[in-house]
Amino acid sequence: MISGPGGVGKSTVAERLAAADPALWLSRSWTTRPRRPGEREDAYHFVDRATFESRARQGGFLETASYLGHLYGTPTPEAPPGQDVLLEIDVQGARQVRAADPTAVVVLLVAPSPEAQAERLRARGDDDEHVARRLELAAREEAEGRQIVDHVVVNDSAERAVGELLGILGAHRGSS
Repeated sequence: MISGPGGVGKSTVAERLAAADPALWLSRSWTTRPRRPGEREDAYHFVDRATFESRARQGGFLETASYLGHLYGTPTPEAPPGQDVLLEIDVQGARQVRAADPTAVVVLLVAPSPEAQAERLRARGDDDEHVARRLELAAREEAEGRQIVDHVVVNDSAERAVGELLGILGAHRGSS
């Protein structure tokens, strides 16, 4: 699991990690929030609230969370045989998955600074009010996340962070 607050680069790093390791299968989370301008159509499985809640009632998620008025959930994985599941998930979700599967490897991805995180949030189209709320939540999420994770990776460069994650993954695969 790659976990962390908004704006730390989870999506970018998860995509690049999955591309670098063909034995990884990246799960796509569901959300009720609208797609951001310029966001890839497959960044999430975008659904309305009724569709999301119906799947949740059927037990179709590993975890769900409400974040800034929108619902998010990780569907029960259906990875191809022989592939490891990679989840890109917020701290609330990581806590839920870790409780359900204590053997899951959890990595907290953090920004190099609050200023860098704010810049990333603005670059994806978030307004100043939203950025301020996200940064306030991020400080709490990072503190909470550090209590449940196996590793912390600073995303000062996506390439460097992916390299570090590949090393972590290799070490865990070697020990199982």
